[in-house]
Amino acid sequence: MHELGIAQSIVEAVLKKMQSEGYRGVSKIGLRIGGLTDIVPDALEFGYEASVRDTPLAATQLVIETIPVQGTCRACSRNFVIEDYLFICPDCGGQDIAMTQGDELEIAYIEIDDGETDAGTS
Repeated sequence: MHELGIAQSIVEAVLKKMQSEGYRGVSKIGLRIGGLTDIVPDALEFGYEASVRDTPLAATQLVIETIPVQGTCRACSRNFVIEDYLFICPDCGGQDIAMTQGDELEIAYIEIDDGETDAGTS
């Protein structure tokens, strides 16, 4: 389960960012994960929950955005979503496809929790 190692790397990166930037807390971490990464979101969430126990990130919400695999046909310049790993242009049948997205694995954002609440909101 490589998702556990990925989750641990995410936790380490965010804790390091918290320390370097002086963040008091983090409420949410957003990830962008491409369809070609073979990462199972549920397994990543499970690994993340195990990795944040007893850390300042224990109450942090992990938000995962799955990015579809997309490509451009080099023959006819058609942009399209690649489904079922079929790298074939739906317009011309060309097989010379440039992948344009789908291999991402990145922390897209970190939502800071400064610990302050507004007493005027409910």
